[in-house]
Amino acid sequence: MEEHLHSLTTEMRNEGTMNIDRMDTMGIISAINKEDLKVAVAVQEVLPEIETAVDWACESLKKGGRLIYIGAGTSGRLGVLDAVECPPTFSTTPDTVLGIIAGGEKAFVHAIEGAEDKEEFGERDLIEVDLTANDTVIGIAASGRTPYVKGALRYAKKIGAKAVALSSNKNAIITEAADIGIEVVVGQEVLTGSTRMKAATAHKMVLNMISTATMIRMGKVYENLMVDVHVSNQKLKERAIRIIETVTDADYEHALNMLEKAKNQVKPAIVMIKTSNDYVQAMELLEKAGGDVRKAISIGED
Repeated sequence: MEEHLHSLTTEMRNEGTMNIDRMDTMGIISAINKEDLKVAVAVQEVLPEIETAVDWACESLKKGGRLIYIGAGTSGRLGVLDAVECPPTFSTTPDTVLGIIAGGEKAFVHAIEGAEDKEEFGERDLIEVDLTANDTVIGIAASGRTPYVKGALRYAKKIGAKAVALSSNKNAIITEAADIGIEVVVGQEVLTGSTRMKAATAHKMVLNMISTATMIRMGKVYENLMVDVHVSNQKLKERAIRIIETVTDADYEHALNMLEKAKNQVKPAIVMIKTSNDYVQAMELLEKAGGDVRKAISIGED
């Protein structure tokens, strides 16, 4: 096991930063920046695999299933972070995109020793959220060998859920346990083995792509506007009004009035203005269009 660990790209020493402890501040941050520039290129190499993950996630949501991230340590935190941003951004329910971290919620702010070392813990945590074959599970582990994630993916695949392994090493162990592997190889870290750096940055980018592309495909975006934003505070209400103004050319007062008539929902407010319908009619159009604003407007104008 130790020999295998030393062979991982994420655990090898970076020849370009051997003397980083002798550098001044500008030298250190320049070295970090130079390495970070490699991340987006590495992500580009795995776009086909990311595409598959998005397609599977869309299929899951259309069936009433969920997109579930699971990981330990930094990897688990990244999954939770992406998941909790979906309700305010896209008005999803809290369990539509779910983040699970080894050791539970307390592990988000405090390291839980040994939480990632047992495969059965990953399986157990998926059982506890009633995983079904309609769900898509993305197991995240920079090393690609975390037992907790491996166990979770094996269980997901066993019951018929889609299983995606996200790692930063080629031929990762967790890929073998999944239906597909997204192996974003960013190379050696500035600090040997510190995968909270390039590997984590790459994984954050991938998770952003997966959740955002999935929500776009699910009709939660019109043009490039977040028309399903959850209006939960004044800042978001102002954003909602600006979106309505932008799409419909309505003035501020009319946009505000229609937003309130639409029960603070941007999508029906836009459809109401664009098709000259009331709230009930706008909601009926959106239902016919599967939540897609562009389609709802087209149906309403016919």
